[in-house]
Amino acid sequence: MLFRDSASAVAAERLAGSLFVRLIDQFVHKHGHKPSPSEVRSWEMSIPELTNALLDAGLGMVEVLLEYSLPLNSKRADVVLAGVHPGTGEPSYVVVELKQWSSALPEDGEPLLCRVDTYTRPVLNPIEQVRGYCDYLISFNGALATHPERLSGVAFLHNATEFGVQGLYEVPQDERGRLFTAERRGEFVEYLRSKLKPVSGAEAADQLLAGKVAPSKQLMAVAADEVREREQFVLLDEQRVAYELVLRAVRQAQRSDHKEVVVITGGPGTGKSVIALSLLGDLYRRGVTALHATGSSSFTTTMRRVAGARKREVQDLFKYFNSFMTAERNGLDVLICDEAHRVRETSANRYTRAAQRTGKAQIEELIDAARVPVFLLDEHQVVRPGEMGTVAQIRAAAAVKGLGCQVVELDSQFRCGGSDAYLNWVVRLLGLEAGGPVGWEPDGKVALEVVDSPQELEAFLEARRAEGYGARMSAGYCWKWTTKVAPGDPLPLDVHIGDWARPWNVYGDRSIAGAPPAALWATDPAGFGQVGCVYTAQGFEYDWSGVILGPDLVWRTDRWITDRTASKDPVFRKSTTDADIDRLIRNTYKVLLTRGMIGTVVYSTDPETRAKLRELVAGQQAGQTEMEQSHPRPMTTR
Repeated sequence: MLFRDSASAVAAERLAGSLFVRLIDQFVHKHGHKPSPSEVRSWEMSIPELTNALLDAGLGMVEVLLEYSLPLNSKRADVVLAGVHPGTGEPSYVVVELKQWSSALPEDGEPLLCRVDTYTRPVLNPIEQVRGYCDYLISFNGALATHPERLSGVAFLHNATEFGVQGLYEVPQDERGRLFTAERRGEFVEYLRSKLKPVSGAEAADQLLAGKVAPSKQLMAVAADEVREREQFVLLDEQRVAYELVLRAVRQAQRSDHKEVVVITGGPGTGKSVIALSLLGDLYRRGVTALHATGSSSFTTTMRRVAGARKREVQDLFKYFNSFMTAERNGLDVLICDEAHRVRETSANRYTRAAQRTGKAQIEELIDAARVPVFLLDEHQVVRPGEMGTVAQIRAAAAVKGLGCQVVELDSQFRCGGSDAYLNWVVRLLGLEAGGPVGWEPDGKVALEVVDSPQELEAFLEARRAEGYGARMSAGYCWKWTTKVAPGDPLPLDVHIGDWARPWNVYGDRSIAGAPPAALWATDPAGFGQVGCVYTAQGFEYDWSGVILGPDLVWRTDRWITDRTASKDPVFRKSTTDADIDRLIRNTYKVLLTRGMIGTVVYSTDPETRAKLRELVAGQQAGQTEMEQSHPRPMTTR
C-alpha cells in the first residue's frame, strides 16, 4: 500500500499538490525504482475521479487504501475502500479498479479478454480483473476468509461511454465484479452508498491490514487436485490473459485446420507453472489431448509423484522435452512446455539410437508435436551450456513454419513474498541489470539475512523449521560431488567449509540413508540436511532458503569476479567461453537466491564478499517490526 487516509484527506492532499509526490516517494521506497510516467498519469487522472465520487456520496470519512498490495504477490489493487456497511453495521470493503479507457472491444468474441487502443495485446476484462482480486483476497487475508460477504469489487471506467464498452457487459456481473462508466456515474455514487456508511472507516481498515496472511498455495501441494479434480489457483490479470489465449487457440484448432504457438514469459515466481497446471487440469477434464513437458528431471519426477499419486494415467501426462523426437506431427492438441528456457539444441545424445536421430532442433520437434504448443520460460534462468529456449528463438522457429506466435509477458510475481523490491535487489546485486548493487531496504514482504558461517546459516534454518516452516540449503557448484555411493554407506560429506561439512543432495533416483532421491530434494521434508545444487532447486520454492555463495563468485573492491577454476560443475567444458561461464554462474545464484517464499539467509565463503553483503544488508534490523506483522510466528533477525 502506498497511501492510506480518509477520502476527505486524500482529496485535500491532492488539492495541496502533495499527494502524487508522496505516492512517487513511497513507490520508490517499496519497489526500488520510479513508477513509469503512464502510472503517474493514471494516478493523476483517476484518483480525483474516485475521491470526487466518494465526496458526492457523503463518504468523506471512508478510508482509502491506494495501491493496495495483494498478500504474497506483487500485484496491487488500485484502491480498496474500507468502512462500515449501512445495512449490517459490519466492516465493508470495496476493491475499485480504475480505468482511463474511453472504449474497449471484446477480443474476437471472447468477452473475458478485450482490446484497448493503448495496448498491443489483449487484456483482461476489468469485471473479471476485479473479481479475481476479490477472490484472491478472500483466499489469502484472514480478515476476509471467514467473512467473504464483506468484500465487493467494482471497475470504474470514468472516461468511457456505454456505447464504447458495451461489449464488456457480456461477462456476467456479481457482487465481486461490477462495472460503471462515466455515463453511469450517478449509479456508481449510489452503489458506493449501498456498500459504505458515512462514518469513519479507520477501524475497518485496521482490521483488514491486521488480517493474518495465509500461506501461499505451494505448487506441489495442490497439483493433484488441480490436475485431477478442479482449479485451485486464482489466476490474476496477465496470468488469466495467457490462460484464455491458450484456450482460444485450442478452440480455433478444433474448429479449423489452425495451428498457433503461444509463449508465456516471466521471471521467478510469476506463476508460469501455475498457469501450466491450470491449463493441464482444465484440458484434462475436457478430454483434450494435452501433455506437460520439461527439461528438468526433478520437476517432472515430482509432478508425476504428486499429481499422479493415485492415477497412472495422470503420471503419463508429464514428459521430458526429448520425448518427442519421433512424435506424430500434430498428434496432440496441446503441448505445455514448462521451464522452456531449458530447451536444448537437440534431443539426441550419445545414447540415442540412429533410427531416432532426426536432425531436427528440439524447438522444432516440440512445435511439430501439437496443434497448440505452449512455451513458458524465463530467459534469465539459463544455467547450463547448450540451453537455448528464448522468445526470439521460438518466434524464429514458428516463423520458418509460417505459424503465428503470441507472446504474453507476466509481470506480477508470487515468489519471495511477492516482493518486487527483493527481486530487483537480487538482479542488481548480481549485475544482471545495470546500475550496480544497492542497499537492501526491507519492504515487509520478505526477510533477508546475512550470516558469518555455515553453522550459523544451518542453525538459523533449523530454528525456522522448529517454528513450522520449510527450509533448504543450497550452494554454488564449487565442491566435487560423489555420485556413486555403495549400498549401506552414508552420503559422503562433500561440501566442506572449515570444520563444517554436509553432503550434496542424493545423486540419482534412489533414496540413500533416509535422504530423498535428487528429484524430490526440494519437496520431501527429509531434504533438509543435504546441500542442494541449482539443478535440484530450479523450478521449486520453499519457505526459507539458505544460500552458500562459493568461491566461483567473489566481490573484489568494486565488482564481481567469476572464477571458472573454482566451479566443479561437470557441464562446464574447456570449450565453454569465459563470458558464457560468467553469465551462467550469475544466473545460477539468481535462481538460488529467489527460491525462498518468506526469507533468504546468505553466507559467502569469501571474507571480502561477506563484508560487501553485510554493507548492503546493513539496514535489515529496521525491517524487524514490519516482518513480524507480515509473518506472525516468531522470527530471529541478525
